[in-house]
Amino acid sequence: MDLTAFNILSDSYPEDIKFLVNDDNFQFIICVILSAQTTDKRVMEVTPMLFEKYPNAASLAKADLEAVEEIIRPLGFFRAKARNIIGFAHEVDRLGYIPDSIEELVKLPGVGRKTANCYLEHIGRPAVIVDTHFKRVCYRLGYTDSKDPDKVEKDIRRIAPEEKWSRMSMVLNAYGRDVCHSQRPDCENCRVSSYCKRR
Repeated sequence: MDLTAFNILSDSYPEDIKFLVNDDNFQFIICVILSAQTTDKRVMEVTPMLFEKYPNAASLAKADLEAVEEIIRPLGFFRAKARNIIGFAHEVDRLGYIPDSIEELVKLPGVGRKTANCYLEHIGRPAVIVDTHFKRVCYRLGYTDSKDPDKVEKDIRRIAPEEKWSRMSMVLNAYGRDVCHSQRPDCENCRVSSYCKRR
């Protein structure tokens, strides 16, 4: 598979691309769980209050459900998210560590493959992070014929070398946010429009 379009885009983005910023591994994965169906910006506005009160797995595991719901209410789906992050914290506190494989991570409350891959990328492991932006750009560039996240992940793992997975995830995600929008893509200013299969 020709990855020229990705390589062109990669050269135009900084080496370090971050959407959710938190150096603490536990807090980072909580941010990812909370980011479903909302913006990263909103998550970064709400979570400082959450982590001030519940900074680690032990404290969040013992948290009052309604108190957590009230803090994260602005993020939407707050009842389910509160149950998930408390459940996740309880399991991590019981284990004494955060698992570092997709197979183990997805067994934890609130963790799907996207969240698991986000965490692996965060700790420096190769990961294919399929969010709505990444999926859209991959489809338009012909890197996948599917819109199913699991199939997209498999396609990218198949066509791209492992050492490019994480970089590809971040660059194509960023490009989907910046230029290759869902409803009105900025095709006139697209640096890789000649590679687009869906234009």
